Amino acid sequence: MIKLRVELEPAYDVTLGYGLLDGLQLPVSRVALLYDAALPAEVVERAARHAEFRVALPPGEACKTLEVYSRTLSELARHALPRDGAVLSLGGGATSDLAGFVAASYLRGVRLYSVPTTLLAVVDASVGGKTGVNLPEGKNLVGAFHQASAVTADLDTLRSLPERTFREGVSEMFKHDLLDPRARLGRFWERSDVGSPEFLEAVARSVAVKAGVVARDPHEAGERAYLNLGHTLGHALEAASRHALTHGEAVAYGLHYAAILSYLEGGADLTERTAKFLAWMRPGPLPRASFEDLAVLMNRDKKADSRGVRFTLLRDVGEAYLARVSPERQRVAFERFVTDVRAILGAKPER
Repeated sequence: MIKLRVELEPAYDVTLGYGLLDGLQLPVSRVALLYDAALPAEVVERAARHAEFRVALPPGEACKTLEVYSRTLSELARHALPRDGAVLSLGGGATSDLAGFVAASYLRGVRLYSVPTTLLAVVDASVGGKTGVNLPEGKNLVGAFHQASAVTADLDTLRSLPERTFREGVSEMFKHDLLDPRARLGRFWERSDVGSPEFLEAVARSVAVKAGVVARDPHEAGERAYLNLGHTLGHALEAASRHALTHGEAVAYGLHYAAILSYLEGGADLTERTAKFLAWMRPGPLPRASFEDLAVLMNRDKKADSRGVRFTLLRDVGEAYLARVSPERQRVAFERFVTDVRAILGAKPER
């Protein structure tokens, strides 16, 4: 077991290990369990022992709508969950986002305890307090910052993940490696590694990268925006594909695009490494969207301001920065990106 401290005010722990779900301790008497309806019944029942009532959420991004958000708030109100109660989140990144937003806004804020059950949620969504839902116009456009009181990651829940879902989380681990000056950009992890001490340590290192950034910049006033490396194009591709691309697949594409942009803007050439990762990831095909279509979506990115979109780029591994890139250079990078994807994946993207 590894315990990491997220140094915010108040601080909280992220506990990583195996067999942790049964020993979960919640210091509150009234708890609402918000869970992904696609989870195995056995996992849900183990978590439900700690809750007064439960609310099933649609799997994946389907839960991140204003309709589901409203319905879930009504369930908490119907059960009269009090201000000193808590929300227990059980599921992947989308569940974490929705449950956190519910906890942030119900009675102007109740405590949140998170039990992430996907690798993506463990290394990314459950840490840092970003919560929210999507709009038809874009991803995560409505939300709030609301830190968990504790995060308990039982890595045994990762053993039954579909391979595609597992690789989503590896995509975020790879992103954290690119942001960490101490990283060696080592091996890409396989699901068969889940029970190994090396895997536990790798996950802990990835969580530590995010926890460190969040502690220094909890409300994304500066450095925290670096965690969006690869996400500007990634979120646009997710939206353009109507979420046929998973978040991790879209980020894998976005990381390669960011590496191309970084190089064109004078940074180190990291494209060989991002291309190798893209080949390992084997994401679904690109959506049928032109650069102009995607540019509209990128300009709705959360990092955009009144002057337009800002990209997270890399001067080198561990040297991230925010930059405005001319539309012409964005287009040149996109043309190279499409050519690379065609060569890397051995098939013409669906454009």
